Amino acid sequence: MPCPTPRGGAILDLSFGLGLVEAVRDHALTSSDFSATDLAIDMLYLVEAKSAAMEASRTLNRRLRGAMLAAEERAFTDPLTGLRNRRAMTRAMTDLLRRGASFAVMHVDLDFFKQVNDTLGHGAGDRVLAGVAALMLELTRQDDTVARIGGDEFVIIVAGLTDRARLSELADRLIARLEAPNAFGPEGADPQVRISASIGIALQAPGRGAHRGAEDLLEASDIALYAAKRAGRGRFAFHGGSSGPEGGDRRASAEDVGKTGGGSAR
Repeated sequence: MPCPTPRGGAILDLSFGLGLVEAVRDHALTSSDFSATDLAIDMLYLVEAKSAAMEASRTLNRRLRGAMLAAEERAFTDPLTGLRNRRAMTRAMTDLLRRGASFAVMHVDLDFFKQVNDTLGHGAGDRVLAGVAALMLELTRQDDTVARIGGDEFVIIVAGLTDRARLSELADRLIARLEAPNAFGPEGADPQVRISASIGIALQAPGRGAHRGAEDLLEASDIALYAAKRAGRGRFAFHGGSSGPEGGDRRASAEDVGKTGGGSAR
């Protein structure tokens, strides 16, 4: 901008200053709109470089966050069945205990599973476990936690439910579905794999003999599980519960087992 003065004048080079980026965007300016001595182009380059660096940083953070979530998911997932593992089960149970919630712990152990591995091989055994996992997910709710904690051992944490009648119905239905003939044989064969399950159930409700922690609840459900095993397998038992009616009822008492300990082999 020419500025004539009595002594000859001067040329004043004006710039947008802090409003440069907005001016370029609003008026679609290009490099030809600036003088060769204007540092605006250099400033624009620095702004673009900063924006690119920030976007790269955000992208990297998203990738790192995704990788962290994926690693955490793998750490809490059983690779064979896709269920939660023992670590995830303990965390879920501890969280429920911390919140003072009511829930039931169903400790499930497959009966006659060893014969599947011995007669049909471990590949068939893996398919049985995957099928059992799918069945458990089908019979439980989204808020429940289904975990595989050992070879053929599973734990179902039934959130917000301690009613024995409803839990008995769930256990009965699960055992009946597992005992139904299922084709879990190897490829090209059609053997009818027959398995069953024994289930031990422990209850947790505020003000009703609360257990000390997750391991105590798991031990209580395991005691009930051994009672069901001793009663003939294909049954369920409540920890500290009373015997059910005589006859075909699947219930068994865990009351005496809690005092004497022990148990038969699975």
